[in-house]
Amino acid sequence: MQPSNRGRGRGTRGAPGGSGAQPNWKQQDGGGGPSGRPQQQQQQQRQQQQSQQQQPPAEPVASTSGDAGRMVAVQRGAGDSALGRGSMRGSRFIPDVVVTRLPNAPSKQGTSGTKTSLKTNYFRLMRKEDLVIFQYRIDFEPEVEDNRMTHALLRSQGPLFGPYIFEGTMLFLYNKLKSDEVEVQVKDPRTEQLYKLKIRRVGTVDMMSDKAFMILNLMHRQAMGSLQLLQLNRHFFDPLAKITVPQYGLELYPGYVTSIRQHEKDIMLCVEITHRVMRTDTCYKALQNMQRVPGSFKENFKKAIIGVQVMCVYNQKTYKITDVDFGTNPSSTFSTKQGESISFMEYYKKAYNITIRDPNQPMLVSMPNQRQQRSGITGPILLVPELCRMTGITDDMRRDFNLMRSIADHTRIGADKRIERLQRFNERLQQSPASREVFQFWKTELERRLVEVPARTLGQEAIMFRPDGAGVPAGPEADWSQAFRNNHMFKTVPMHRWHVICERGKENLVTDFLGCIMQVARGMQFQISPPQIHSLRDDSVNAYVMALTELGNQDPQLVMCVVRNDRADRYSAIKKKCCIDRAIPCQVIKERTITPKNGNVRTLMSVATKVVIQLNCKLGGIPWMVKNPLSSVMIVGFDVCHDTRDKSKSYGALVATMYATKHIEPKYFSVIERHERGEELSNFMASNIVKALRSYQSEFGTGVLPRRILVYRDGVGDGQLRQVVDHEVRSMKESLNKVYANNKEYKAQLTVVIVNKRINTRLFMGERNPPPGTVVDDVITLPERTDFFLISQAVRQGTVSPTAYNVIYDESGLKSDQLQVYTSKQTHLYYNWCGSVAVPAVCQYAHKLAFLVSQYLHQQPHQMLEKRLYYL
Repeated sequence: MQPSNRGRGRGTRGAPGGSGAQPNWKQQDGGGGPSGRPQQQQQQQRQQQQSQQQQPPAEPVASTSGDAGRMVAVQRGAGDSALGRGSMRGSRFIPDVVVTRLPNAPSKQGTSGTKTSLKTNYFRLMRKEDLVIFQYRIDFEPEVEDNRMTHALLRSQGPLFGPYIFEGTMLFLYNKLKSDEVEVQVKDPRTEQLYKLKIRRVGTVDMMSDKAFMILNLMHRQAMGSLQLLQLNRHFFDPLAKITVPQYGLELYPGYVTSIRQHEKDIMLCVEITHRVMRTDTCYKALQNMQRVPGSFKENFKKAIIGVQVMCVYNQKTYKITDVDFGTNPSSTFSTKQGESISFMEYYKKAYNITIRDPNQPMLVSMPNQRQQRSGITGPILLVPELCRMTGITDDMRRDFNLMRSIADHTRIGADKRIERLQRFNERLQQSPASREVFQFWKTELERRLVEVPARTLGQEAIMFRPDGAGVPAGPEADWSQAFRNNHMFKTVPMHRWHVICERGKENLVTDFLGCIMQVARGMQFQISPPQIHSLRDDSVNAYVMALTELGNQDPQLVMCVVRNDRADRYSAIKKKCCIDRAIPCQVIKERTITPKNGNVRTLMSVATKVVIQLNCKLGGIPWMVKNPLSSVMIVGFDVCHDTRDKSKSYGALVATMYATKHIEPKYFSVIERHERGEELSNFMASNIVKALRSYQSEFGTGVLPRRILVYRDGVGDGQLRQVVDHEVRSMKESLNKVYANNKEYKAQLTVVIVNKRINTRLFMGERNPPPGTVVDDVITLPERTDFFLISQAVRQGTVSPTAYNVIYDESGLKSDQLQVYTSKQTHLYYNWCGSVAVPAVCQYAHKLAFLVSQYLHQQPHQMLEKRLYYL
């Protein structure tokens, strides 16, 4: 029977936010908090977890084959070791590698464009290939709850271990111990307490196996730890280089996000510069401030603190606050695993030598995330406000333009400064004796130079403002906002029945702006009649709702609402009235947006141009086009947003752009559905693609179906990739086979591309940003994928971020080069901006729709709006 204790004990219900064992929370004195589970039940759960850990590693998953591609999941971490307890631990969960590229697949490198060479934020890492690492499981008796103490005890056994890496309960050694099971007694020099270290060999790790990458990442983190950096969760920050923004009570900690991975031919270290926003005040200070705010301070404090990420000052770990327990305080007691009753105040004094000043403050509640749940923490974690610093910025802060500009001045680093900091980071690793020793011990070497990659710059896209003609070049920065001075929109819909609602006293402001709109519309050959202006007695939510209710009976084409500020409740009420109760496109504009600078109305012309384009789109117009080489195609974008009122619900939005043979103009379709947490999206995706095909037939003729269906799937993390490959793609293919069953001319050619813009890869052309249209499809791409990076937009400040595309399924018959060019074209068709965007337009539209519904509507919009871009 295995011992029940852990080196860094598994969490149980209601634990303090410590880094070690989390005691079982059990109310002892009048707090009224939730009672803990029976000790016997927890013991059974721990035994069950132990038995699960003793099971052998999972076998490789059988592959599934499609018509055009084979998708294989490889279980990482198995290697050649016979893993036992301690083989997988908490934050070291290793996901499957989903292989979607066949060994004999055609080349994924394109040829279009001008060849060039770029620098990246990668360094090559060389390793000794015949190295074998010995893996052990280590347990402490009694348990050690302080992570720092754990490492101190291990460091004292340096002569026994030699070079080692420790994570959770895993101990990796360069040297094999004399015996497979070893027990050592160690004394804590601070308390004179004796600890027994039980060490048991569980296997070996071949450095040529997939599990070696976990070892390399742990090794690198060990080297990073020697640079006197502060570790917050999985990333390292430099508190000595912190930037203080005193007027807002903020501190910016510069840091690094690193990862080691096998790329096309080499193992590489990716290093990204990041920043962590820390607030100088504690949660206890926020609690005191709320007591001075009118209303219920409990409700006000909950509203301010729930959803906030906090950092505990005693272990530098971050937690997301999910609730506040006013029935529990630091004087409340809980039972440890040993059955000892102890108060939170005594616990923190004993474990961290911290004295809590206010014994009556409520406790913050944090539910464990997925990584913590994998490590065994299943119940709520209780935190003391006095010991927690808030991180990040609030929504109110985001609306403060001056604050965001102050933060951006420090965090948006240009390409030249980023390269300089990356090279300085490498020098620190190379010059630090401790980190250099780590690399030498583990027979690895880090190159000093940034990796250079071959790249191509695609030609400028031609923006079409009329069906005939050569079009207007998008420009070197892919910005054609000035082109509307000499061109009209591709297609306009006359607008004669429309209304403007504003607050009484703002009629002159509105009239001046409407004059700008009429002037701009004439130049774009957009027929707009003067609207009816309706004045409200005040700017209350009820006033706008009553006005919209009355106007809804007049069958308006569009309603424009001019509001005083960006109050969420008023905006939500307006959108619900127009998008749910009725099917009326609406435009909401703040008064500040249409207020001329220095009284000069001409300063509003650029704003008027953007508004006119949006108005035309919401009526069914098309501002511009690009040349479309695929005549029969449906392009689908999909994204997901969480409901702000109920985090257990999400809204998935699907937007389709549809092209047919002999039809120049595209048609649009959108649908959104709610799904519960844990609910599979495969059925949703398949059924709504079928809805989009029915809309395609209603627009272009019964029986007419697109030859190709190109799906850009956004909102997929690496851990969700297997679900998309195994279930969503298969479900889509099955549904398409049914729809196309009677189509004798051709079958659907499905292509599914995963879109990911939240990546750490950065590209540099010399010491500046590469231009839009830059493609990288070699060296830093992954061998198991048909993938590429695309920079499709220009930025005026900071370093441009490429977007990663992973083709997981492809029946299109297009070459990689053609798919890259077509993807670049799609980034030029987002009509909320006269320029290219980071992702294909259908993805951005899907995000806009999902955001609108999850933030403000909280239910499905009116079905009659599904063929319009009403969500712009």
